[in-house]
Amino acid sequence: MSRLSQPLSKDLDRPGAHGANWFQTEPPAPAAAQQDQDMMSVDYETEYNNRGRVPEHPGIIAGWARDAAAYREVAVSERGVRYGEGPRQTYDLFKPEDVKSQAIVLFIHGGYWQALDPSHFSHMARGLNLLGVPVAVVGYDLCPQVEVGHIVWELQQAAATIWLRYNLPVVAVGHSAGGQLSACLLATGWKNVDPMLPEQIVPAAYGISGLYNLKPLTETSINKALGLTLEGAERESPLFWPAPSGLVMDAVVGGTESAEYLRQSRRLTDIWGLEGVRTRYEEIDGANHFTVIAGLADPDSAMTRRIAELAGA
Repeated sequence: MSRLSQPLSKDLDRPGAHGANWFQTEPPAPAAAQQDQDMMSVDYETEYNNRGRVPEHPGIIAGWARDAAAYREVAVSERGVRYGEGPRQTYDLFKPEDVKSQAIVLFIHGGYWQALDPSHFSHMARGLNLLGVPVAVVGYDLCPQVEVGHIVWELQQAAATIWLRYNLPVVAVGHSAGGQLSACLLATGWKNVDPMLPEQIVPAAYGISGLYNLKPLTETSINKALGLTLEGAERESPLFWPAPSGLVMDAVVGGTESAEYLRQSRRLTDIWGLEGVRTRYEEIDGANHFTVIAGLADPDSAMTRRIAELAGA
């Protein structure tokens, strides 16, 4: 039985100095490593500059904040629930009137690990709530105050905390940088996070315009705040983690996004699919990097219905 109001029964200890250093148990797959040779001439600065590609982005982001505030006014929610001690380590839980799912959806926002917060994304819970799915919109500390590896660790703590509090598995849904974090959660060995956890608490992930190989970002101005070396970028790239065989990974991307964004999602589904993950790749016609998540507010969208299916609703 789920326990959507039960307090956390135990603290979660922080692992070693680097939050994700335990997972690299084997060298990168040759097929994944081959992309370094395939993409030598790509202008990564242009390919990953989403704000430059979508000049109307300020209005879209302002719309997110407006729609999120409006949804908070009417939604049943618990706000600012702590999962850790960091200043941004909280989540807002949005509850449906009647829970019909077998899992909680964890929505992880984007912003290149260095911008935005949950207050922009409350309305991303609307469509799923109307289908009977509870949604936790999670925050995390940002670069350069913390490293990307620490953010991965924070999200592992968030997912573990939610499982312990509510006795429900977590479906990880992430946009952009959140796509990387959602894939990392799917591929996490949970016994390494806490021996008291089951082997798997995240059975499915849904990445929207995700970043699964961070190595190209080392050649962009985005890396000024991230501070990634090539070695560090590989370490935090779920593409190079052991594939979570038998689990479900959807990778969705806007049809008008850059070739690099399409390649990121296609590459992950191709490689993980060959390694036993139940993968699915989809392009959303006409959507850019910012409009691609619009369907989450709509209970009738294919995106929302697919995530509800993954959550057992």
